[in-house]
Amino acid sequence: MNQFNQTIISLITPPLMGAIAVIRLSGDDCLEITEKFFSRKIDKPRYAYFGEIRNGKEAIDQVVLVYYKGPNSFTGEDVIEISCHGSMLIAQEIISLFVSAGVRLAERGEFSSRAFYHGKIDLVQAEAINSLINAVTPEQKKLSLFSLEGETSKLLSPLLEKMGGLLANIEVNIDYPEYLDIEEVTKERIDVECEEMIKVLNELLDKSDRSQYVMNGINIALVGSPNVGKSSLLNALLNQDKAIVSSIPGTTRDYVEGNISLNGLPLHLIDTAGIREANDPLEKMGIDRSLKTFDEADLILFLLDASSEMSQEEKKLLSLIKEKNKKYLLVYNKKDLIKTYDENKLYISALNKDINKLKEAILKEFDLNLNALSPTLFSSRERGLLNKARDNLVKARDDNKYLSLDLVSVSLKEAYDTLKEILGQSVNVDLEKEIFSHFCVGK
Repeated sequence: MNQFNQTIISLITPPLMGAIAVIRLSGDDCLEITEKFFSRKIDKPRYAYFGEIRNGKEAIDQVVLVYYKGPNSFTGEDVIEISCHGSMLIAQEIISLFVSAGVRLAERGEFSSRAFYHGKIDLVQAEAINSLINAVTPEQKKLSLFSLEGETSKLLSPLLEKMGGLLANIEVNIDYPEYLDIEEVTKERIDVECEEMIKVLNELLDKSDRSQYVMNGINIALVGSPNVGKSSLLNALLNQDKAIVSSIPGTTRDYVEGNISLNGLPLHLIDTAGIREANDPLEKMGIDRSLKTFDEADLILFLLDASSEMSQEEKKLLSLIKEKNKKYLLVYNKKDLIKTYDENKLYISALNKDINKLKEAILKEFDLNLNALSPTLFSSRERGLLNKARDNLVKARDDNKYLSLDLVSVSLKEAYDTLKEILGQSVNVDLEKEIFSHFCVGK
């Protein structure tokens, strides 16, 4: 990481014209440097001072300035935030003035990385800052806030305590076998406690997998024969005419994409080309691309014509979907053309935008209660480390059947360190590259 011996500066509001722009400085000498350019003496932290930023005798702008004395600041260092008028010319002049005095431009995520290294936040909270900034649904915001407020990190505390206690007991048994008053760590105890911890980690991983749908959305592919109504369904779901609708089979030559939020759940919709034997090179290319979307889809909506029997090509396509072991829904379109219904089938009329039953089926398929969200580890890094910790515990449990305590403790210790790595307490990654480089500069 960067050495924290230099004061840094950055614009922390979007680089656009607006009413106000905010500039942040962080570093041990930021107050001393600021007082060279500010028209007033800064006497107390956490007070708002109105004055001018001056370059010599020339005023650059009238500003409101707030000083936060470390460690009681976001970064844990002395911090100053300057609110100036929202002209990018003014903001850049102020920043250039401070840079000329030896202040360095902040790198991506550097304010957050300083907060982490000064113990103001753990790594789960640091990642939550970025996910909160990028949230586009209330549900994404809620999960991000759980992590930012420290609720998600608390999920690991009982595991770390239990694992640490077991490791400590094992070490004492190994190092001081002659002491009779030490609690003996039996193979039975290791089996029981490993199973308990594996169960907890599996539950955390299950919640984490579900949270991915909330944070990243669900990829849904609309597939079926030509002219079955896929483009009409896409338009109905999007509530706009994005895909061309025509009675001529093969109109959709390539996939068309769109995004919606279904009761707070982001859906990424792909209207694929109708799948059939085709001689037209362009149509054939579109069909090949459609087949590739199967691998990327979390759910396939297989559209069928409710007014006709399933064709041989459609039966082959259904077999292919089943072979790929993908979630799918059989959706019978054109319900307005039939008079009798099978209660076991899902009917819609895409043309008439009669698709509420389909929306309910999609939500049911993923069994998500978006009204009862709770803290969960959702980033790829966190989920990867959870899997690694679980695998190490499984290895410790299996090794316990035939290996000595000291060898079993190796896998236990690996699991323990991996859980600490989630919080940033035992970091084995390049944080600048893997985490903070994805932040905006002002964070």
